[in-house]
Amino acid sequence: MNAQKTALLSVSDKTGIVELAQALHAQGVKLLSTGGTAKLLADKGLPVTEVAEMTGFPEMLDGRVKTLHPRVHGGLLARRDFPTHMAALAEHQINTIDFLVVNLYPFEATVAKPGCTLEDAIENIDIGGPAMVRSAAKNWKDVAVLTDAAQYEAVIAELKANGVVSDKTKLGLSIAAFNRISQYDGAISDYLSAIQIGDDVPAGDKAPVLDLFPGQSNGRFVKVQDLRYGENSHQQAALYRDLYPAPGSLVTAKQLQGKELSYNNIADADAAWECVKSFDTPACVIVKHANPCGVAIGANALESYSKAFQTDPTSAFGGIIALNCELDESAAQQISKQFVEVLMAPSFTPAALEVFKSKVNVRILQIDLPKGGTTAWDQGRNLMDMKRIGSGILLQTADNHELALSDLKVVTTKQPTAEELNDLLFAWTVAKYVKSNAIVFCKGGMTMGVGAGQMSRLDSARIASIKAGHANLSLAGTVVASDAFFPFRDGLDVVVDHGATCVIQPGGSMRDQEVIDAANERGVSMVFSGVRHFRH
Repeated sequence: MNAQKTALLSVSDKTGIVELAQALHAQGVKLLSTGGTAKLLADKGLPVTEVAEMTGFPEMLDGRVKTLHPRVHGGLLARRDFPTHMAALAEHQINTIDFLVVNLYPFEATVAKPGCTLEDAIENIDIGGPAMVRSAAKNWKDVAVLTDAAQYEAVIAELKANGVVSDKTKLGLSIAAFNRISQYDGAISDYLSAIQIGDDVPAGDKAPVLDLFPGQSNGRFVKVQDLRYGENSHQQAALYRDLYPAPGSLVTAKQLQGKELSYNNIADADAAWECVKSFDTPACVIVKHANPCGVAIGANALESYSKAFQTDPTSAFGGIIALNCELDESAAQQISKQFVEVLMAPSFTPAALEVFKSKVNVRILQIDLPKGGTTAWDQGRNLMDMKRIGSGILLQTADNHELALSDLKVVTTKQPTAEELNDLLFAWTVAKYVKSNAIVFCKGGMTMGVGAGQMSRLDSARIASIKAGHANLSLAGTVVASDAFFPFRDGLDVVVDHGATCVIQPGGSMRDQEVIDAANERGVSMVFSGVRHFRH
């Protein structure tokens, strides 16, 4: 048996592999490799042995079988501290393999491509790679297994400094390897479980029809951080993100300053950020206890914040503020006058950040707004809403319906004005992010009163008017959005009594005509959206 250390390198993504191989070679490590990886290393002048030469068995079945061999798995799995294992290697003239460098066939990237055929998907299911990774990861005390190019730099540094890889590092690499295999198998299961199989098996040379809800759902989440506690101090909590987070989502945020985010901070910040992202013009959303308490659009950050704050200055105290435009010094000066827990924007001017330097506890998050798009299936998967119930979960597609002016159906004699139509769309967007039952008064691109989370729609309407009164805002001439239909005319009467002149609601009640007649009687205009926005 050869006492020389050996590394087997077989990678699909060849980023950084030459530099790693050079570092291993400099430490006297023998290099084994397969196919394209072996050719690349040889072209770079590195001495490399093909795995087929080591096993004495050629690659076969178009490369489907090349590393599934006792000389490979024996070298990976043998425990160096077990005399019987080492004797078995000696008997069969098998050398140990001390480093395994493998990244898997790009299955996830392949199935994410529009029009991916079943044949392409199947051929990108790696077999030998995961088998080797599992063998090496199981025998972590004797084998360093690298499954991601991001791991190379640290291993190279450790080899240069100490000539060996520490047990701590090898255990960490083993855990990462098993996580990678779990992620990979989960992606395969999700894809195959989503294939709609009718009377015939889908043709391999065509893109199969994929169900948004696969037969098995394999959640894959990566821990971001532990939290001090959960919703209450007696609860424990941690933050996880999707394995592949959607661009522009809260978990992609960069914290520029401030204390650690709490469980409630994160929940409220997500509500604020998702709401503010829905506007194309400069907008500000202030959230308190998961509900928007002030939303407005304006010419810039200062105007949109100032209008949003007017809606409910009392509730804004200690709130979460999100803007979808750059925060400059003038807006920062105004915001700094109130107590704010979290402040979010896609960018901040240096002068704006300077304003908050003395307020060290304010959590400032920079989040890039989403760009580009994905395939319809991937978009649906990335935007799934999940709710935990006892021993199960509820999954649904996200409520990302966007309403256009052309979607509105005017059902009253009186027609909305152009200004009212714009405010109706604004109010409707806000209502989507308010807990049901939701009633939202708006005017001039700002919320004037928000009623949220009541068991009765009447109570939500009354609370919205009370909020407006506390803020010294008149509801005369406002528009109102109701997230679901008015089952009786009494809800309409309440909002009209408080000054609303135009209403948007989904429609669909058995008593729609009664409510339409009431609107005509009261001399207000009303439009149906055709969709509702329950948020529980």
